[in-house]
Amino acid sequence: MIRYSPAGIPIVSARLAHSSQQLEAQVLRLVEFEISALVVGEISGRFSQIELGRPFQFTGFLTRKNRNSKSLVFHITEISELQAIK
Repeated sequence: MIRYSPAGIPIVSARLAHSSQQLEAQVLRLVEFEISALVVGEISGRFSQIELGRPFQFTGFLTRKNRNSKSLVFHITEISELQAIK
């Protein structure tokens, strides 16, 4: 759901889920997590139209939820659709 900042900038809040296998010390390790995310500006409209469950690659940066928080939020700056693995 799109909301707007006091300056009229569109913002979308979301939770992203990740699941993959990563090689660590020559052993495959299952990596799964969820993270809070924000999409601000022009790409927020595109992000809000994404079909749930489809694979995407998100580029951006991590920052604190607020100045006094230890929780992190992923700010998405680019979105790329990935081809489904068959």
